[in-house]
Amino acid sequence: MKYKFAVFFSLVFLLFSCKNEDEKRIAENEKEIQRREIIFTNIQKGWVFYDTPVTEASENSVATWSEWRIFLAELAQKPKKTIGAFQQKSKSLTKKAMALNDNIPFEFSKPQIKSRISTLITKVQMLDLFLNLDTIPDKKVTQLVAEINLELVSLQRQMDKIVDKSNIPVEEGESDLLKMMDTTRAIPNTPIIDPNIPRVE
Repeated sequence: MKYKFAVFFSLVFLLFSCKNEDEKRIAENEKEIQRREIIFTNIQKGWVFYDTPVTEASENSVATWSEWRIFLAELAQKPKKTIGAFQQKSKSLTKKAMALNDNIPFEFSKPQIKSRISTLITKVQMLDLFLNLDTIPDKKVTQLVAEINLELVSLQRQMDKIVDKSNIPVEEGESDLLKMMDTTRAIPNTPIIDPNIPRVE
């Protein structure tokens, strides 16, 4: 009889402990859902890119530089509904940003532009990385969006400077002077060896 009571009480204890674990699990799941919703709303609020050209040079380059146009168009499309949509968008943005290195127009194929493009690519890759972590740091994501916007403005202003500089007329004789100052075209400064002087070998 004692054995039956022991089995009965252990079964009752087991049922109550399982019920408590289920309640804890349900409460944890609800907290996780609320945390994800907060992260989603923060990212959605902060996901604002400068997707329209801010300078005249950038606006003109949209017509000729297809990779730049595609990248800006990708920035203009804001994901909705889920975190997964933001993750897919960040992967797509990374691919489009990497493509900016291809077919850079000749007038913009300069170290100043290339360095800004590589900085922009790095920031977009970091955005993709943060969005694909298990626990997404929403503050860092929104901060990265702001940094990407700064890089976009910097790149477009540099484009404008290059266009403005190319529009300055060249004075007479300036091109010859620039050629003379070019160290890559200079005659190498090697000493002339007189064959009549004895040498020690």
